[in-house]
Amino acid sequence: MFSKLTRPQSLAVLCRGVHASLSSATSVATKKTIQGPPSSDFIFEREAKYGAHNYHPLPVALERGKGVYVWDVEGRKYFDFLSAYSAVNQGHCHPKIVNALKTQSEKLTLTSRAFYNDVLGEYEEFVTKMFNYNKVLPMNTGVEAGETACKLARKWAYTVKGVPKYKAKIIFAAGNFWGRTMSAISSSTDPSSYDGFGPFMPGFELIPYNDLPALERALQDPNVAAFMVEPIQGEAGVVVPHKGYLTGVRELCTKHNVSAVLCDDEVMLTIKPGEHGSTYGGNPLACRVAIAALEVIEEEDLAKNAEIMGNILRKELMKTPSDIVTSVRGKGLLNAIVIRETKDYDAWKVCLRLRDNGLLAKPTHGDIIRLAPPLVIKEDEIRECIEIIHKTILSF
Repeated sequence: MFSKLTRPQSLAVLCRGVHASLSSATSVATKKTIQGPPSSDFIFEREAKYGAHNYHPLPVALERGKGVYVWDVEGRKYFDFLSAYSAVNQGHCHPKIVNALKTQSEKLTLTSRAFYNDVLGEYEEFVTKMFNYNKVLPMNTGVEAGETACKLARKWAYTVKGVPKYKAKIIFAAGNFWGRTMSAISSSTDPSSYDGFGPFMPGFELIPYNDLPALERALQDPNVAAFMVEPIQGEAGVVVPHKGYLTGVRELCTKHNVSAVLCDDEVMLTIKPGEHGSTYGGNPLACRVAIAALEVIEEEDLAKNAEIMGNILRKELMKTPSDIVTSVRGKGLLNAIVIRETKDYDAWKVCLRLRDNGLLAKPTHGDIIRLAPPLVIKEDEIRECIEIIHKTILSF
């Protein structure tokens, strides 16, 4: 209960805060009115002032995208060779996906899972048939999916496999990256992810990536519930395993009874109502967009295009000077080049010069540049990009 003295003081403080916020907003609005649309520098400074400093973006301020291209606020055009960390593989603003979003957004966007909606089941049927699983549990983000997989694996281990309560182990490969939640960093071998955030999640163990004998040894422990592994370790620098590694992983996991957030009934149905959920997971808008996005991949045969364009890209990148580019690796259109660091240049400086020449990419782990354009890229575009990369590398 507020006293007569306390309540007005609280309101006064609130009003001062509102007044300051309005003044600040007016100032920003006036600045934009006087100067026209915000400049790149204005956008950089505004984010630095009001946002958390948990990212180190390449200095380019984007305002629109179409296909494999993006434009900054000054109207400069770039090839996008990051694709939002491959989250826009179908290209920016694909008309089929945008149309699905617009149409559904005008009907129903969010109901929560407290009620049924008419799109979720359609999405569930579509995706489970596409990937040949019994059930799917939709989440919002990749890291949420990873967290869900860990929960499911543990629950299944206790209720089906017979692992003693709270003794379940999950195996991860060194160099993994699946997000920055407490669970995700607990499995990380990258100090920039985990340093300063402990104590960490128990029950996680690490083995080397691309090492089937190490996995086989780890799976001798009957308390192992799951092995979480990336087919290609993207954040680690596009590390591609040996041919047959993933097949061997599948065979070992089947042999030792390990399963994964697409999964079969035996695993998925161990989770009961109230034991897991997501406010936005399975919302009608996301489901409609997801169906359209998957249809685009199939209809436009993007996997095949990625294979062809990726082969061209890697073949041409092999011709770059080896004293600057020490390694080229990848599969399809997920690729990386390793830059030899000197006092004159490093991967960051190469990315800045790529930007100046019209191509956006981003370093990872200091000396590696990931090259991952949207899968819709055409041969004339990939060859233009190769010319930009060659020109940039030779400039050093």
